[in-house]
Amino acid sequence: MAQVPQTFFDALAVRTWCGLALRALGRAREEIDAINVYPVADGDTGTNLYLTAESAAAAVEAVFEAHDAHDSGKPALADAAHAMAHGALIGARGNSGTILAQLLRGMAQVLAADGETAHTDGAGLRLALRHAADSARQAVAHPVEGTVLTVASAAADAAGAAEGDCGTVARAAYEGARAALAATPGQLAVLERAGVVDAGGRGLVAVLGALVETFTGEVPRAVPVVSETGHARVAGDPDLTSSADSAEVPTTSPGAPADAPEECADAPATGGPAFEVIYLLEADDTAVARLRQRLDGLGDSLVVVGGDGLWNVHVHVDDAGAAVEAGVEAGRPYRIRITHFGLGDVHTTGAERPPRERAQRAVVAVVPGEGLAGLYTEAGATTVLARPGEPPASGELVEAVRRAHAREVVLLPNDADLRHTAAAAAEQARTEGIRVALIPTRSAVQGIAALAVHEPERRFDEDVVQMTSAAGATRYAEVAVAERQSWTMAGICQAGDVLGLIDGDVAVIGSDVTVTAETVLDRMLSAGGELVTLVLGDEAPESVAEHLETRVRESYLAVDTVVYRGGRQGAVLLIGVE
Repeated sequence: MAQVPQTFFDALAVRTWCGLALRALGRAREEIDAINVYPVADGDTGTNLYLTAESAAAAVEAVFEAHDAHDSGKPALADAAHAMAHGALIGARGNSGTILAQLLRGMAQVLAADGETAHTDGAGLRLALRHAADSARQAVAHPVEGTVLTVASAAADAAGAAEGDCGTVARAAYEGARAALAATPGQLAVLERAGVVDAGGRGLVAVLGALVETFTGEVPRAVPVVSETGHARVAGDPDLTSSADSAEVPTTSPGAPADAPEECADAPATGGPAFEVIYLLEADDTAVARLRQRLDGLGDSLVVVGGDGLWNVHVHVDDAGAAVEAGVEAGRPYRIRITHFGLGDVHTTGAERPPRERAQRAVVAVVPGEGLAGLYTEAGATTVLARPGEPPASGELVEAVRRAHAREVVLLPNDADLRHTAAAAAEQARTEGIRVALIPTRSAVQGIAALAVHEPERRFDEDVVQMTSAAGATRYAEVAVAERQSWTMAGICQAGDVLGLIDGDVAVIGSDVTVTAETVLDRMLSAGGELVTLVLGDEAPESVAEHLETRVRESYLAVDTVVYRGGRQGAVLLIGVE
């Protein structure tokens, strides 16, 4: 079915573009991974781009769902554009994904700069593409031609020479990017030797093709491929055709290795640091400027994107600890990811990594705070950190399942809103030959209960049954502070009110955290219980745990209490009763 084209850039166009870009990257993901020969043999550029786009699309969808829930019509362009940029920033993976996040951020800064209508036409799109290319180049410490940066600049140049509506400008940008992509082997020797085009640039062409489809209802038929002689060319009719009649044709290089490396904008083709370090960072501009200088001296492939206090940092180093420490000195790093490229040989000789034996069974859990992440990790689980307002995408859960490296995996989403995301991740993992059981835990305290009875030595089905039973027997509650006036099951709350939610529904509206928590706990224990679990957030009063422990000890015989520190978990307090 052909896409109904948008006529100008508004919130719906942002939503449509994100969805089409995600679909295009999904189709091209394996192809992009396969042609990824610069500079490290990790073959994940296509996957990284897909995960970044998935996070952006999910953030935009959340904005639309919030407006639908409040019957407030569609969101403003600024809301959707900012959500797209923020989602890409927090979900950016690898060098290529980090650069894509900055490209989207650069576009959002122009499209939403002066209100709903200021930059929504073809002229605005020209400005947005130019600013995106320039800001992405500035984010890379040492730009190299023949990479995604070259393709982005060519797209902006071509768009700048076009006159007309958004469809005309998008088409020009796509054609400029397509031509620049075909020329990348002549700019980077490593691409020419492999006979492939740049992987990150190939991904950007897919994203720009989705932009054409957004504004014309048509998808470009022609895609960059590799000739039999190993020289990149563009195949197919350069005209456009309806998306009902055509699809992007996945292609691979005849000589590309199966584990070809992810593109990096500024690292050497041979040799290089042993670790990739990525983290989100809360810091001011001055601290980030100092951080750039320090990380530039520690390694290569340095890309720092973001702004307004939140940054995504990517660097290749030999001393991963020093890279993280630099982030600690600059501000508050989190979602820290350190990847070892493997014994140094993938940087030097191209030798394959020795295979690692799979474990029989593992647990993968989504957790809302650093404190719980440590607790789950100590119990043997592979964790995915979900920051407040930043739920993980399905691709992130799939990646965690792969990282667990087990034949059998128990997946704990620990959030009712992640049910469908976790189900999609489980289904994807099953197609890769991994046996996955999804336990529909709706709170981290239910996950704790499930993990407490986990026995890897049991048969898989028996283990899953016992974990499911323990989670289901655990009632859960949370105490949080209302952000806005809202209707609830307990009446109307005002911004700043303390809310007590039991099993997902607001049951108590109060003004004091300790008093509200006690009321919630009493209601939960009125139905009986043997163990109370308290998980304190950073915002919880110091005395609340002691007060609740005393309350349980004095009023409920034979009921034990255990207390954990959850860190920045969103809720002030999580409560579980088993």
